[in-house]
Amino acid sequence: MKEAYTVAEVAGMTGLSRQTITRMFEHETGVIVLSRPERMHKRSYRTIRIPRAVYERVIAGLTVK
Repeated sequence: MKEAYTVAEVAGMTGLSRQTITRMFEHETGVIVLSRPERMHKRSYRTIRIPRAVYERVIAGLTVK
C-alpha cells in the first residue's frame, strides 16, 4: 500500500471531486504541501500529498457521524 496519495487517487477512492478532496485535506495536520511561488511569466504551482494515516483519520471521522 502507498505511503501517500495524490488528490486524484483519493478522489477516485471516495467518489468525491478533486476540488472537494483538496478543500477537505489542504489544512489537515500531516498533509504534505509542495508549492512554487509565482514568478515572472510563470504561474504559481501547488500540489498536496495525503499520507495514508491522515486519509484514514479524516475518512473515519466522516463515517462516524
